[in-house]
Amino acid sequence: MKRGATEVHAMLGAACKGLSEETLVRVPSLPKDMDKRFGHQVVPTENTGCCGYILTALSYLLIACTFPFSLCLCLKVVQEYERAVIFRLGRLLPGGAKGPGLFFVIPCTDSYTKIDLRTVSFDVPPQEILSKDSVTVAVDAVVYYRVSNATISVTNVEDANRSTRLLAQTTLRNVLGTKDLSQILSERENISHFMQTSLDEATDPWGVKVERVEMKDVRLPVQLQRAMAAEAEAARDARAKVIAAEGEHKASRALKDAADVINESPSALQLRYLQTLNTISAEKNSTIIFPLPIDLMQGFMK
Repeated sequence: MKRGATEVHAMLGAACKGLSEETLVRVPSLPKDMDKRFGHQVVPTENTGCCGYILTALSYLLIACTFPFSLCLCLKVVQEYERAVIFRLGRLLPGGAKGPGLFFVIPCTDSYTKIDLRTVSFDVPPQEILSKDSVTVAVDAVVYYRVSNATISVTNVEDANRSTRLLAQTTLRNVLGTKDLSQILSERENISHFMQTSLDEATDPWGVKVERVEMKDVRLPVQLQRAMAAEAEAARDARAKVIAAEGEHKASRALKDAADVINESPSALQLRYLQTLNTISAEKNSTIIFPLPIDLMQGFMK
């Protein structure tokens, strides 16, 4: 029998050594008030000790003695968009957050916190950022987020809303500090999506879901605005001159082709001459024109 018991203990010891930290369960040798965390999920402890049982029993007795007046303090209501995280003698109650609707608390031993699950939007204050190409810009943004897990948002972080706001400011500065000014002005959608992904990953242990991030405005220094405006104006003037030169080039080629056609037919020149006279007589009736044949001038030109 002693040999069999020794073998059993040896097998149990080998099996316990092969277990990972995540598969360990609460055993009597561990402290009774130790909370185990698996990932982001908090596992509440049900053992409150002898004093806890006594205080709970006395609270129930007090509620029974003051019934039905005690119902005013014991029954609580949360709205459809709210959840209540209940602590009994400082320990998280099993079952997660309560609500929506009616729930029961013990006034002497229970405390609860209401968490709003609606989407919250806030403006990130303008941040003075030095871009990758050493240009100082002021950028502000708006962030939309909501609480996805009420229990974690209470137990894992002191103030989830304030922490999310501060993290959004630092993330905005860190992300834009790696971009050039041209990228900040032209790639707003990509930058907003990257910021949303980064914030969502960082706030996931807090039970917060970041739904959307949008850059509102990018303010440049006045001198830089004037320099950019002068550069844009010069670029527009250069394009206008190029377009005008191309137009003159095309017009001169068209005139050359027309002159070649007129040179091939002498009657075409006479028709063009008459057409010009017709146009002048229609627009300026007070003008007197004396036609002079070009053939008469050829003798003098020779």
